[in-house]
Amino acid sequence: MAKIHFLNVDEGDCSIIQHDNGKVTMIDICCGNIVERQPSVDAFSNESANSIRGNFNMKAYPTNPVEYIKRWRISSIFRYIQTHPDMDHMDGLKNLADSMPILNFWDTENTKKQSFNEFGKCGRYEQEDWDCYQRLRKSANNPKSLIFYDGAVEKYFAEDDNGVLSDDYLKILSPTKELIKAAESANDWNDSSYVILYCIHGRKILFCGDAGMETINHLLEKHTADISNLDVLIAPHHGRDSDKDFTFLDVMNPKLTLVGNAKSEHLAYEKWNSRGLKHIQNNQGGNILIDIHDNGELHVSCSNKSFADVYNQEKFKIEKALEDVNNPGYWCLFYYKSK
Repeated sequence: MAKIHFLNVDEGDCSIIQHDNGKVTMIDICCGNIVERQPSVDAFSNESANSIRGNFNMKAYPTNPVEYIKRWRISSIFRYIQTHPDMDHMDGLKNLADSMPILNFWDTENTKKQSFNEFGKCGRYEQEDWDCYQRLRKSANNPKSLIFYDGAVEKYFAEDDNGVLSDDYLKILSPTKELIKAAESANDWNDSSYVILYCIHGRKILFCGDAGMETINHLLEKHTADISNLDVLIAPHHGRDSDKDFTFLDVMNPKLTLVGNAKSEHLAYEKWNSRGLKHIQNNQGGNILIDIHDNGELHVSCSNKSFADVYNQEKFKIEKALEDVNNPGYWCLFYYKSK
């Protein structure tokens, strides 16, 4: 059974895939330097959290991914994917690299520069994470630094030992060299993001990084079949509006979209609501966990019991959410049986 963890990491990104074969893929990191704190018992007692559209304020209680994966007894990262070189996607990278082995490090061929003040700070971000990134992306071994473009197919992330596409694989849909060049010219690295399609047991999960409209147009032009009728969409750029033409949702038509944290005025969740598309935000559910069973069943749980209680009362008329027996500390939301 594969697992996908979509972590509540403030206004950044971090997703983890535990593959069927035991290997772990980690996509970006944020909040890897923080000390975690838990919400108080009465944190959700106000009226704003009495509906699934209320403000559950989980953004105020971010998860430290390094501590999180230790709690899950993950001792090494087989594949770390740096979607693009923005600091909110590598915040805590040094802590991660110091805490456990990273065997493969995926990066983009970018020339981004990053400035810091005399104290080694750029806002809340640390120069040591940027320096760690520069070291890892130049590493020949432990980790092995790798750069891939749209269409790359190789052993260990797509093919099995016999060169056959496996039933648990990653497909690279972006970037292209042209998108990297355009991002460099604009000095805006969002459209240089890796876009990764994860396929397992007939399910399709799309990780979009901070993909902007140029990348989305590329996906629509070159990968329509791949991105159509998704099971899960990790919303591009934390679900921000970002001047996107959201008609791409009509093609993707995701059964479920996971939306990161952003200021409410920048979130485009109404684009999902107007299409009747189910979505869950980190600010609501906290950490989101998806189990994909061998028969293709897709189970969704969250770490915020308050949201799970309200969600189940509204959707399924269940008085209280049930704890996920396979994943202590998570509360069941729903599952999909059919493909």
